[in-house]
Amino acid sequence: MHICAVKNWESHIKQFSTYLKLERSLSANSIEAYVRDVEKLAQFSFQNYAGISPLAITGKHLQAFLQFINELGMSAFSQARILSGIKAFYKYLLFEELIEKDPTTLIEGPKLGRKLPDTLEYDEIVKIFDAIDLSAAEGARNRAMLEVLYSSGLRVSELVDLKLANVYFDIGFLRVIGKGNKERLVPVGRDAMKYLKIYMEEVRVHVPVQKGFESYVFLNRRGKKLTRVMVFLIIKSLASKIGLKKTISPHTFRHSFATHLIEGGADLRAVQEMLGHESITTTEIYTHLDRDYLRQVIQEFHPRS
Repeated sequence: MHICAVKNWESHIKQFSTYLKLERSLSANSIEAYVRDVEKLAQFSFQNYAGISPLAITGKHLQAFLQFINELGMSAFSQARILSGIKAFYKYLLFEELIEKDPTTLIEGPKLGRKLPDTLEYDEIVKIFDAIDLSAAEGARNRAMLEVLYSSGLRVSELVDLKLANVYFDIGFLRVIGKGNKERLVPVGRDAMKYLKIYMEEVRVHVPVQKGFESYVFLNRRGKKLTRVMVFLIIKSLASKIGLKKTISPHTFRHSFATHLIEGGADLRAVQEMLGHESITTTEIYTHLDRDYLRQVIQEFHPRS
């Protein structure tokens, strides 16, 4: 990453922050939110365009950035909020006559419409978890399952296919086989690991496992692996139990995982790796730095860590 490019972004973002404080008298929280939005664009430019100057960003770059955050699974509301922060940044650059043309002019935000958001607030996730009856064997399994979904951002197919041999309690990671048979290591939050351990050591050991399903983590009461439909129905039932009006599915937990991390300030690249949106070679996965860094991201930015 070019040092000059970093300094270029940093200095413009710093001046933008001063402008928001002095010219627009915004609160510290609002300024921090605007700055975070622009920093996301900066990160994206470093990853994809060798850190070109913010003054050289065009509508084409912005469209690619919006497509990227959309593919990360952020809600339309979060995408619209990030775009408004970036628009404010370019209005400032125009105001200061640092650019002649605002690249955000023709950029449209995501259609918010009437569609119910499919991202859960953190307190809604807690309510869903609290609605699970832990005294029942299925309750211990469901709690472990949903904690893992939210803590690691797994796809539902990755969750039901999770194998016992791929749960590493010692380092707090899961090895996940994603789309196209791509492998990745994802960190798991402390709570998820706790409930996973309880389920595996106190509940799963008593399930009469059917032949061919011995290696799967999550089993139904007949000893076969859980199906995607079953996970969907469990979530629907819990949502109904707490009177949740949102339309949710297993994917909602993945969206919420990504959104909560990014809104908390996590690095886009780290979230992208954890979601498995880009292939990472096994050697990269196993480097000490990657592992520690991803764990640090979960600990610092995930609500349940």
